[in-house]
Amino acid sequence: MSLPSSGAPSRGDEGLATTLAEVRREIACRVCQGDIKRCRLSICPYLDRVRAWFVDRRDLRTTNLFGASPPSAFVGSWGYPKVLVGPLVPPVRDEDTSILDASESWLSYDLAEILRFRLSLVRGKAPRRVAEARVPDSILAAVQEGAMASKPIDTEMWFTKKPVLLSPFSARAPPSGPSADLTKVDLASNPSVPRRVDDLVADTDLRAGEAVADLYDHGITQSQITRIFSVGLLGTKDRRRLVPTEWSITAVDDILAKALVDEVRGNSWISDFEVASATGLANTVAILLFPQAFMFEGLEAWNLSSNPTPIQDHEFAGGRTTYPDRIAGAYHATRLPVLEHLAARRRQAGAIVCMEVYDDWVPLGVWRYRELARAALAKKPSRFPTFEEAEADLGHRLRLPLANWWRASVLRAYLRGQRRITSYA
Repeated sequence: MSLPSSGAPSRGDEGLATTLAEVRREIACRVCQGDIKRCRLSICPYLDRVRAWFVDRRDLRTTNLFGASPPSAFVGSWGYPKVLVGPLVPPVRDEDTSILDASESWLSYDLAEILRFRLSLVRGKAPRRVAEARVPDSILAAVQEGAMASKPIDTEMWFTKKPVLLSPFSARAPPSGPSADLTKVDLASNPSVPRRVDDLVADTDLRAGEAVADLYDHGITQSQITRIFSVGLLGTKDRRRLVPTEWSITAVDDILAKALVDEVRGNSWISDFEVASATGLANTVAILLFPQAFMFEGLEAWNLSSNPTPIQDHEFAGGRTTYPDRIAGAYHATRLPVLEHLAARRRQAGAIVCMEVYDDWVPLGVWRYRELARAALAKKPSRFPTFEEAEADLGHRLRLPLANWWRASVLRAYLRGQRRITSYA
């Protein structure tokens, strides 16, 4: 999926098709496929530990809700270019709710806690055309103003009916809780907006990609940048639009990576083969860095008991111009941490990233891959002088046999076929 200067997908139908394909792959439950209304089980294996929390919440049995938004907002993809947009607000007051939308901090929590974070967020929904981001009505203006905040903001929502928990899971975005159609939104407190965010939102001559990179360089968290980007507050005036949250997550990963790749390609190569990994939330991310010009491959394996051949997408040193539609958002979510790591070290390397998904997995969004990759690369790596030693170590960190990974890998075949100039001496 190519991204024009606004950062939004060039054709909405392509973006929607990609999202639908990811949803079909990521929502693994054969009973409901992510749609709880279709479920025939008395207890959802994903939600059994958190569903009771909703039963006791009297403040969810009303058409009016007041709470401290983390802040958070969600833009749907269904029906693009007319989408559902609104804030995410928990029925919680006088508490620091910022953790509910801070995916950068979630690796230290278990699955049940993260589900409780996310499923406590009530989603207000208002249908709007994506171009309305440029001339927002009162509801959309309140959503945009709240999205700029860096601290929780008291928010009140009015609905057409009581919120209900329908389909909390999506492919790339974290889950969300009950939802209902909005009739009105009010911000009951003044949002705390970082000065740099305020400046770039007001700058209608700056391209969205430049604004995203600038905000990140100034220490604005990636989750806040994605939120601002999604509600149509970045870019040149005539190109601003609402961008579905799932697309925004991948677009921001891609934009930030593009800002680093030229820098990395100007650095000297690492001297050894390096292996690092991290495991959490029923996933493992294992990374092999090798001394070459920057190239990248992401491989992902599901249903390990069936002895699968992983799916993969890759790029050689020349980069790629097409969307990685096999592993989709997971590609960009792991490519960015690799480039961040190499840029910080002022080094260049090729990378093969293996992603495993285990049976007790819950669809939390691609942030888990991004943060696991960052956690892996923050550790001291194992270093080896030869590829054979490095791949042996990599195999010990994964449950699926290494032979399965290498059946799918394009870069491994490339490496095995390469000969160093010293081999001709």
